[in-house]
Amino acid sequence: MTIVRTSILLVVFCTLPRSGNACGPSEYKSAAGECCPMCSVGSIVRSDCSGDSSTTCKPCPPGTFMNEPNGLYKCFPCRNCAEDQGLYIQSKCTTMQDSICDVLNDHYCIELSNQQCSHAVRHSICKAGQETKTQGTKNTDTVCVDCAPGFYSPSGINCTKWTNCSAINEIQTGNGSFVKDVTCTPKSRERYGLICSVTLSVAVIILFISSNLFSKCRENLTNAVQETVDSNMTISNSTPEEINEQ
Repeated sequence: MTIVRTSILLVVFCTLPRSGNACGPSEYKSAAGECCPMCSVGSIVRSDCSGDSSTTCKPCPPGTFMNEPNGLYKCFPCRNCAEDQGLYIQSKCTTMQDSICDVLNDHYCIELSNQQCSHAVRHSICKAGQETKTQGTKNTDTVCVDCAPGFYSPSGINCTKWTNCSAINEIQTGNGSFVKDVTCTPKSRERYGLICSVTLSVAVIILFISSNLFSKCRENLTNAVQETVDSNMTISNSTPEEINEQ
């Protein structure tokens, strides 16, 4: 009895239709429900297997790939490593492998797709008055910091301490800022400049006084001449009797 029961169970099991997971690891289930052999890497299904024929495969066309055994009817499109997305082609696409993109120099990745960078942007550029704290990489942006007081950076690369004019035996004649150094002037030049300034000031004062004196003298001379002319005109217009009376 037990033997008969076991035989019946085996017959029933063998005649049951196989489930979706019943196909082997190197097979796929066709639309007709057949377990067909998969196509190899670099190819896809042209036609499914049938009762008397195996799967027919075809290679992926240019610009597409298939990187695993499959029962698919369409290849995957190759990745586009666009320069305007901050990428370049490190490895070209083949029928068996997708393109491998990498980040352009001076760029860093901001978006990943399938563990590959799909979008990168240019590193930040530090402004004047700042310096680079951490140089950017393919995965991180450049980090900028402001210069400390007493330091300057005209190009945004490194902060440099203001020049100590007294240490080089010069005089500070201009203040520094975050973007420019202090201005130093040699002491001898400063002395000559002071002498020139004083001399020029004295010359201006002398010229002013001389101009005033000249104007005063010219005014006095003009008045004297005018008085003489007036006197002569009075005499010429007088009668002899008036002249004798004078």
